[in-house]
Amino acid sequence: MSKIFNDKLNELNHMLIEMGALVERTIALTNKGLVTQSIELADEAISCDREIDTMERHIEEFSHNLQLLNSPVARDLRVVNSARRIIADMERIGDQCADISEITKILADQTYIKALEHIPQMADATAKMVTDAIDAYVKQNLDLAKAVRAFDDEIDRLFLAVKNELLDLIRINPDNIVQSIDLLMIAKYFERIGDHAENIAEWVEFSITGNHPKLKQPDV
Repeated sequence: MSKIFNDKLNELNHMLIEMGALVERTIALTNKGLVTQSIELADEAISCDREIDTMERHIEEFSHNLQLLNSPVARDLRVVNSARRIIADMERIGDQCADISEITKILADQTYIKALEHIPQMADATAKMVTDAIDAYVKQNLDLAKAVRAFDDEIDRLFLAVKNELLDLIRINPDNIVQSIDLLMIAKYFERIGDHAENIAEWVEFSITGNHPKLKQPDV
């Protein structure tokens, strides 16, 4: 690996860390806005999503130019291509945070039909998954990437708990149905965020080993 390419790859890693930190912050704002029913925090999370979009375009252009100008060999090419896949998943996480925040604004003047418990736990868990997945990419840590993938089961468990609780509330009182649907959508968005974090970990694994856990012949 040439020094120039190595320096550029380090720069790419720093940009991914910065984008990952912004995604984690956006999840935290989304979660806090939901729990406190704050329109201001919801708007801030939506603003962060727009910033994530800008970062995604910048990193995509940087990584594309890195490939064109340096013609990296097989393993280095996998690392760069994986970065492009990772930022796409992070961009989708930002979109889903914005979607949650839009629902938060609708619910801001309503009394919640139950205390929020599992949804904030989902938010905290997904933020940790994103942070650990990016850390695994930068450090090329296969064990950490696999741990992130395994942790998605916890997100699925929490989503099922939320769904069952909301269904029970609807059975008790059909008037709960509208807000239950909104809260279930929020939980579903957090579940999707977990799926995107798992995707990131899978591309980390590909960057290290050349094998993608779900794709026999990944289109990279």
